[in-house]
Amino acid sequence: MSLEIKVPPVGESITEVTLASWIKKDGDAVQMDEVIAELESDKATFELTATEAGTLKTVAKEGDVLPIGAVVCTIEAGGAASAAAPATTAEPTKEEAKEQEVLAVTTDSASKQATYASGTPSPAAAKILAEKGIDPATLNGNGVDGRITKADALNAGKSGSPEVGKSESTPAPKPAPAQVAAPAVPAGPRGEKREKMSSLRKTVAKRLVAVKNETAMLTTFNEVDMAPIMELRSKYKDKFKEKHGVGLGFMSFFTKAVTEALKEWPAVGARIDGDEVVYSNFADISIAVSAPKGLVVPVIRNADTLSLAEIEKAIVVLAGKARESKLSLEEMTGGTFTITNGGVFGSMMSTPIINSPQSAILGMHNIIERPVAVNGQVVIRPMMYLALSYDHRIIDGRESVSFLVRVKQLLEDPARLLLGV
Repeated sequence: MSLEIKVPPVGESITEVTLASWIKKDGDAVQMDEVIAELESDKATFELTATEAGTLKTVAKEGDVLPIGAVVCTIEAGGAASAAAPATTAEPTKEEAKEQEVLAVTTDSASKQATYASGTPSPAAAKILAEKGIDPATLNGNGVDGRITKADALNAGKSGSPEVGKSESTPAPKPAPAQVAAPAVPAGPRGEKREKMSSLRKTVAKRLVAVKNETAMLTTFNEVDMAPIMELRSKYKDKFKEKHGVGLGFMSFFTKAVTEALKEWPAVGARIDGDEVVYSNFADISIAVSAPKGLVVPVIRNADTLSLAEIEKAIVVLAGKARESKLSLEEMTGGTFTITNGGVFGSMMSTPIINSPQSAILGMHNIIERPVAVNGQVVIRPMMYLALSYDHRIIDGRESVSFLVRVKQLLEDPARLLLGV
């Protein structure tokens, strides 16, 4: 008796999944509720478990795209199937051994006769033959794999080796101008590898192209002096971690600054829904995270009501789930504004793409010490470029620039974040 294991429903908008990998192999014994495979949708990864104990018989293969309800495998009642004994190879007869030997010699001989080097002069030989006006095709090379060597070129046309198409009475032609031989291509592996795009990668690609084609995206830039935040972190980071159990990073300051700026410029956190513009009186901040299987954007709910410590804790939890591919659909759904930090990879400047259906995204970059003017004096300060990409259909230039300037003011005077001014 066998039991079919099918693709379970994993979300209202998900109609198909990809079989990412088999945790258990065909013929393995499995227990009830044991994880046997990983399924990957366009939003998250799910575990497929056995509904009863028995022997696994796989039906689908890794990489197959399966609709909801499709059969993935069956479970046969009983223990694991015994492994088949390896087939023994019969000892070849004398006649078969002789035929194999002849075939090997013939194949080896043919391979030596049909190589790229056959009839090809070395660079030095090519130069000599060009000066002599001798066609390399008229010579038989004595080098490796039939290559024409320098010695072959020097001996060409000498007594006993008349040049093709010439008699001994024919005067020798004038030397042709020397030709520069093309540099030899270094030998080495030149293989290619093809991999099927995952459901997550295909969905990300479609959404990014759709955003570029369907929005009036524009990017505005500014820079922020990170010295005040860096000094604050250096002064209180140990006490902060001792009290709250998490480190004090830059992302919490940026998240808090964004939520404060959204209160003053709500259009930046709005979205278009048909012929309407939807404004939110809350701030669900999406944080772009680079996960092993691709970019994911988990959401910090009600970030405008959280403290710096609470934001840091939420980031730690969501980033950990992203690295382990354990994010749920709810944790990646929604969001009114996105923050992405390319600075952790060394990015100095970029134009981030809006996370649809949102209308704006803030890009952080690396911190570089640069000379700047402060109170009429040139000083060295740790500076970061900020980039705000926004949908110009609902966000005007005044709103986008004013929003970014407000974020800059809050970051350069972090006391305002704590006092709310």
